[in-house]
Amino acid sequence: MESDAEEEAAATPAAAAAPAAGRLKGSQELTVDADMREMAKTAAWSVSSCKAGNGVAALRDDNLDTYWQSDGAQPHLVNIQFQKKVQLQLVVLYVDFKLDESYTPSKISIRAGDGFHNLKEIKTVELAKPVGWVHISLSGTDPRETFIHTFMLQIAVLSNHLNGRDTHIRQIKIYGPRPNPVPHQPFHFISREFITYSTIR
Repeated sequence: MESDAEEEAAATPAAAAAPAAGRLKGSQELTVDADMREMAKTAAWSVSSCKAGNGVAALRDDNLDTYWQSDGAQPHLVNIQFQKKVQLQLVVLYVDFKLDESYTPSKISIRAGDGFHNLKEIKTVELAKPVGWVHISLSGTDPRETFIHTFMLQIAVLSNHLNGRDTHIRQIKIYGPRPNPVPHQPFHFISREFITYSTIR
C-alpha cells in the first residue's frame, strides 16, 4: 500500500466534485496489502483513442517498456467495465516522466458508476514528475468507506506535464478486497489455524 513518502506534504486544491489526493511522485516498487487482489483481469477495457501499435493491450501486458498512447483531444479516457458489481480499493498506474516527458499525466480524475450514463467523479490527483507506480486510494473521507462498489471505473487524464497533448500510461492495476474464506464471518481470518476453528462444528 502507498506510504506517506509517496505523497508530498502540500495538498493541492480539491475539485468541486471530489477530494484531491495530494501530489503523487511514484514508487519503484509495486506493493499492496496482502488482503487485496487484482480485480480487472476479466474486465472489459477500452480507451477513448490510441495511436496504432500503442493500444489498450499495452496497459495490461506486464511490460514496463510498452505503453498506451492516446491520439485525440483531452481528456484521455481509460474505461474498465466489470461483468458484475465489484468492490474496488486501489488504482495503481505506472508512469515515467524521465522517459515520456510531456506525455506524462499531470492531473487524473477517477470516476465510477453503473455505466457511461451515470459516472461520478470520486477522486482527483495531481502528479509531480512521477517515475514509477502511482497508488491512488479509492477510499472516501469517512474511515468506514474503505472501498467503492461499482460496475465501471473510468480513469481520465485531464492534463499532461509541459502542456503535452497526448498521454502515455505504461501499466494499470485495479485492486479490491480478497473474499472472506469463511462464509457469513464478519472477521477476515488469514492463518490456517484460525480458519479451522472459526466455525462451530
